[in-house]
Amino acid sequence: MPKRTDIQSVLIIGAGDLAVAVASQLLKRSDLNVRLAGFIDTARADGSGRTLFGLPVFGSEDGLESLVQQYQATQIIVALEDRRNALPTRDLVRLRVQGIRVEDAHSTISALSGRVWLETVKPSWFVFTDGFARSTVTLILKRAIDLASGIVGLAISAPLMLLVAIAIRLDSKGPIIFRQTRVGLRGKCFELLKFRSMRVDAEDGTGARWAIANDPRVTRVGRFLRKYRLDELPQFVNVIKGEMSLVGPRPERPEFVDKLRQQICYYDERHSVRPGVTGWAQVQYEYGSSVEDAFRKLEYDLFYLKNMSVFFDCAIILMTARIVLTGSGAR
Repeated sequence: MPKRTDIQSVLIIGAGDLAVAVASQLLKRSDLNVRLAGFIDTARADGSGRTLFGLPVFGSEDGLESLVQQYQATQIIVALEDRRNALPTRDLVRLRVQGIRVEDAHSTISALSGRVWLETVKPSWFVFTDGFARSTVTLILKRAIDLASGIVGLAISAPLMLLVAIAIRLDSKGPIIFRQTRVGLRGKCFELLKFRSMRVDAEDGTGARWAIANDPRVTRVGRFLRKYRLDELPQFVNVIKGEMSLVGPRPERPEFVDKLRQQICYYDERHSVRPGVTGWAQVQYEYGSSVEDAFRKLEYDLFYLKNMSVFFDCAIILMTARIVLTGSGAR
């Protein structure tokens, strides 16, 4: 093989919507030391001068191995909607053995965007892709960290929680602590604790509904609490009890879960771990108030489940701290 440069050259097998999606993500990432060399359309014998993103589209007769040598490719991304009779298996095996990295398009998109693209992914990807592994050691360590952090967090925040409780009592009538049923691990319901930030009659006559921007149901103190996430402090108790983790998919209300599991594939998979006080979806996506938002947040939740680790949790906690300090993303 030719001598490789520091810049990683990439070829994409495919020229359809999936290939375009991969290329779009790659071209957005100017921080990566990657150069996209072109596309290979296995459905055509030759490219006939076609281009995508200003890059050449080659045909099957151009030869995968010769293109790898010509462009000094170090990675091949397979982005075929239908691989039957279209995947150059023998060439890929030969190149893989020679050290060329071969990756599935869905894994590439997931790694680049930080979410699982549910519009394009197939069930087989979940079965055969790397990730989604949860060793006993990891789960025990995660629970130990949750328990210790919950106890320490509750102790440290106790004076602040007292001040918040007084402010809520002086601001509006009603209970200081708000209890709400949420769906947790393996679909089991529990009572989530929060400082009350809305009027006590917030859902009278309407039933369960999502919060919206500048929600008129939020009290004066509640708006401040939501901005800096102070209303979430009582959830340290949920963490200590084992109903929640510090990091995980945010727990949703049963009324919404029943609706969302019917409209969104794989929605129930987020219940395979303890829900979190914060999560990857929370630090990556704005506050959700629709089925579309729930769909997008599920994509981030699935990415978290695929890559779950103590180190990933630590990174999410640091991101959450930054969001709390700036007061961004609240409703």
